Amino acid sequence: MITVFVHQNGQTNIVERVEPAWLDPAASAVLWVDMAAPGDEEHRLLRDVFRFHPLSIEDAVSALQYPKVEAYPGYLYVVLHGIDPKPISAKPGERGGATPAGKGGPRPPGESGPQHTPFATRDIDFFLGRNFLVTVHDGESRSVSVVRDVCTRHEHALAEGPVALLHRIVDRMIDNYQPVFEEVENRIGRLEEQAFAGHERLSRQVMKLKREVATMRRVLVPQRDAIGRLARREFPSISDEMTYRFRDVYDHVVRLTEEAMLFQDRITGIFEVNLSTVSYRLNQVMKLLTVMSTIFLPLTVLTGMWGMNIALPHFPGGPDVQFWWILLLMLAIGAAMLAFFRRSKWI
Repeated sequence: MITVFVHQNGQTNIVERVEPAWLDPAASAVLWVDMAAPGDEEHRLLRDVFRFHPLSIEDAVSALQYPKVEAYPGYLYVVLHGIDPKPISAKPGERGGATPAGKGGPRPPGESGPQHTPFATRDIDFFLGRNFLVTVHDGESRSVSVVRDVCTRHEHALAEGPVALLHRIVDRMIDNYQPVFEEVENRIGRLEEQAFAGHERLSRQVMKLKREVATMRRVLVPQRDAIGRLARREFPSISDEMTYRFRDVYDHVVRLTEEAMLFQDRITGIFEVNLSTVSYRLNQVMKLLTVMSTIFLPLTVLTGMWGMNIALPHFPGGPDVQFWWILLLMLAIGAAMLAFFRRSKWI
């Protein structure tokens, strides 16, 4: 689905088609073309009307890409990732997933079939020109939906230019990460409490959470670098004022990246505590079994000797009290060994 916003003569309108005259660098119109779930029609528009480079078009209409910024003649091609706090189900061939992957390669876990993570990343492709912005996504981007509503209600949103519009969307995308990070931090806190309380069966939960945090890091690290390029006055199409705005977004991404690294350290600590707890309990069990075996070893020798069918020394009294003598001797040996172990602090 294609939605075309054009701001011209102080008014913002939604139109049916893109006029080639609007793409002239000297034109006064500001254009935003939003493409949701791109298909053949969107591909033809990118190729025949905007005349973007075939490689950037291929990246935009296919599966996920890592965040990046590429400069082409007349425009910038930017790929960034938003995040959804709820699991989604993606059909084969649809965009969206828990981890970025190369185009045309095997789709990552979560990109096809029901996902079992509490979040999913979605890439948005941006084509930024002097007077136009083209966004390509899977149709489920919350950030684009919010900014699209803003442009519908407020005409000044497009009047600021395509770079300001790009900043609005990117800023909203990064803000959406915070609730997900707060939920992950709460989960880590609960796992830490369970680990210190001695719960043993945490390995599956810990490893699942570790994979989720690793997913966020794989997205945030290249995203930090991509937004950093937008904030470094590297591209002449981005003014100094907009550079300052992107710096604020960059600082936010840096904090999120550092939090993700801290999360991984905390999860590793939880895993080590869990392993230590399991090992300690196993050692306690093995200690108990070893003590029992050590105590019963001399008792087994004693009963074996007096069980032989040969003449053996007898304790005082008749045959009827020999069993009780042997039983008393066994109890004495056992008590003496327990006292020795206790005095040696082995148990």
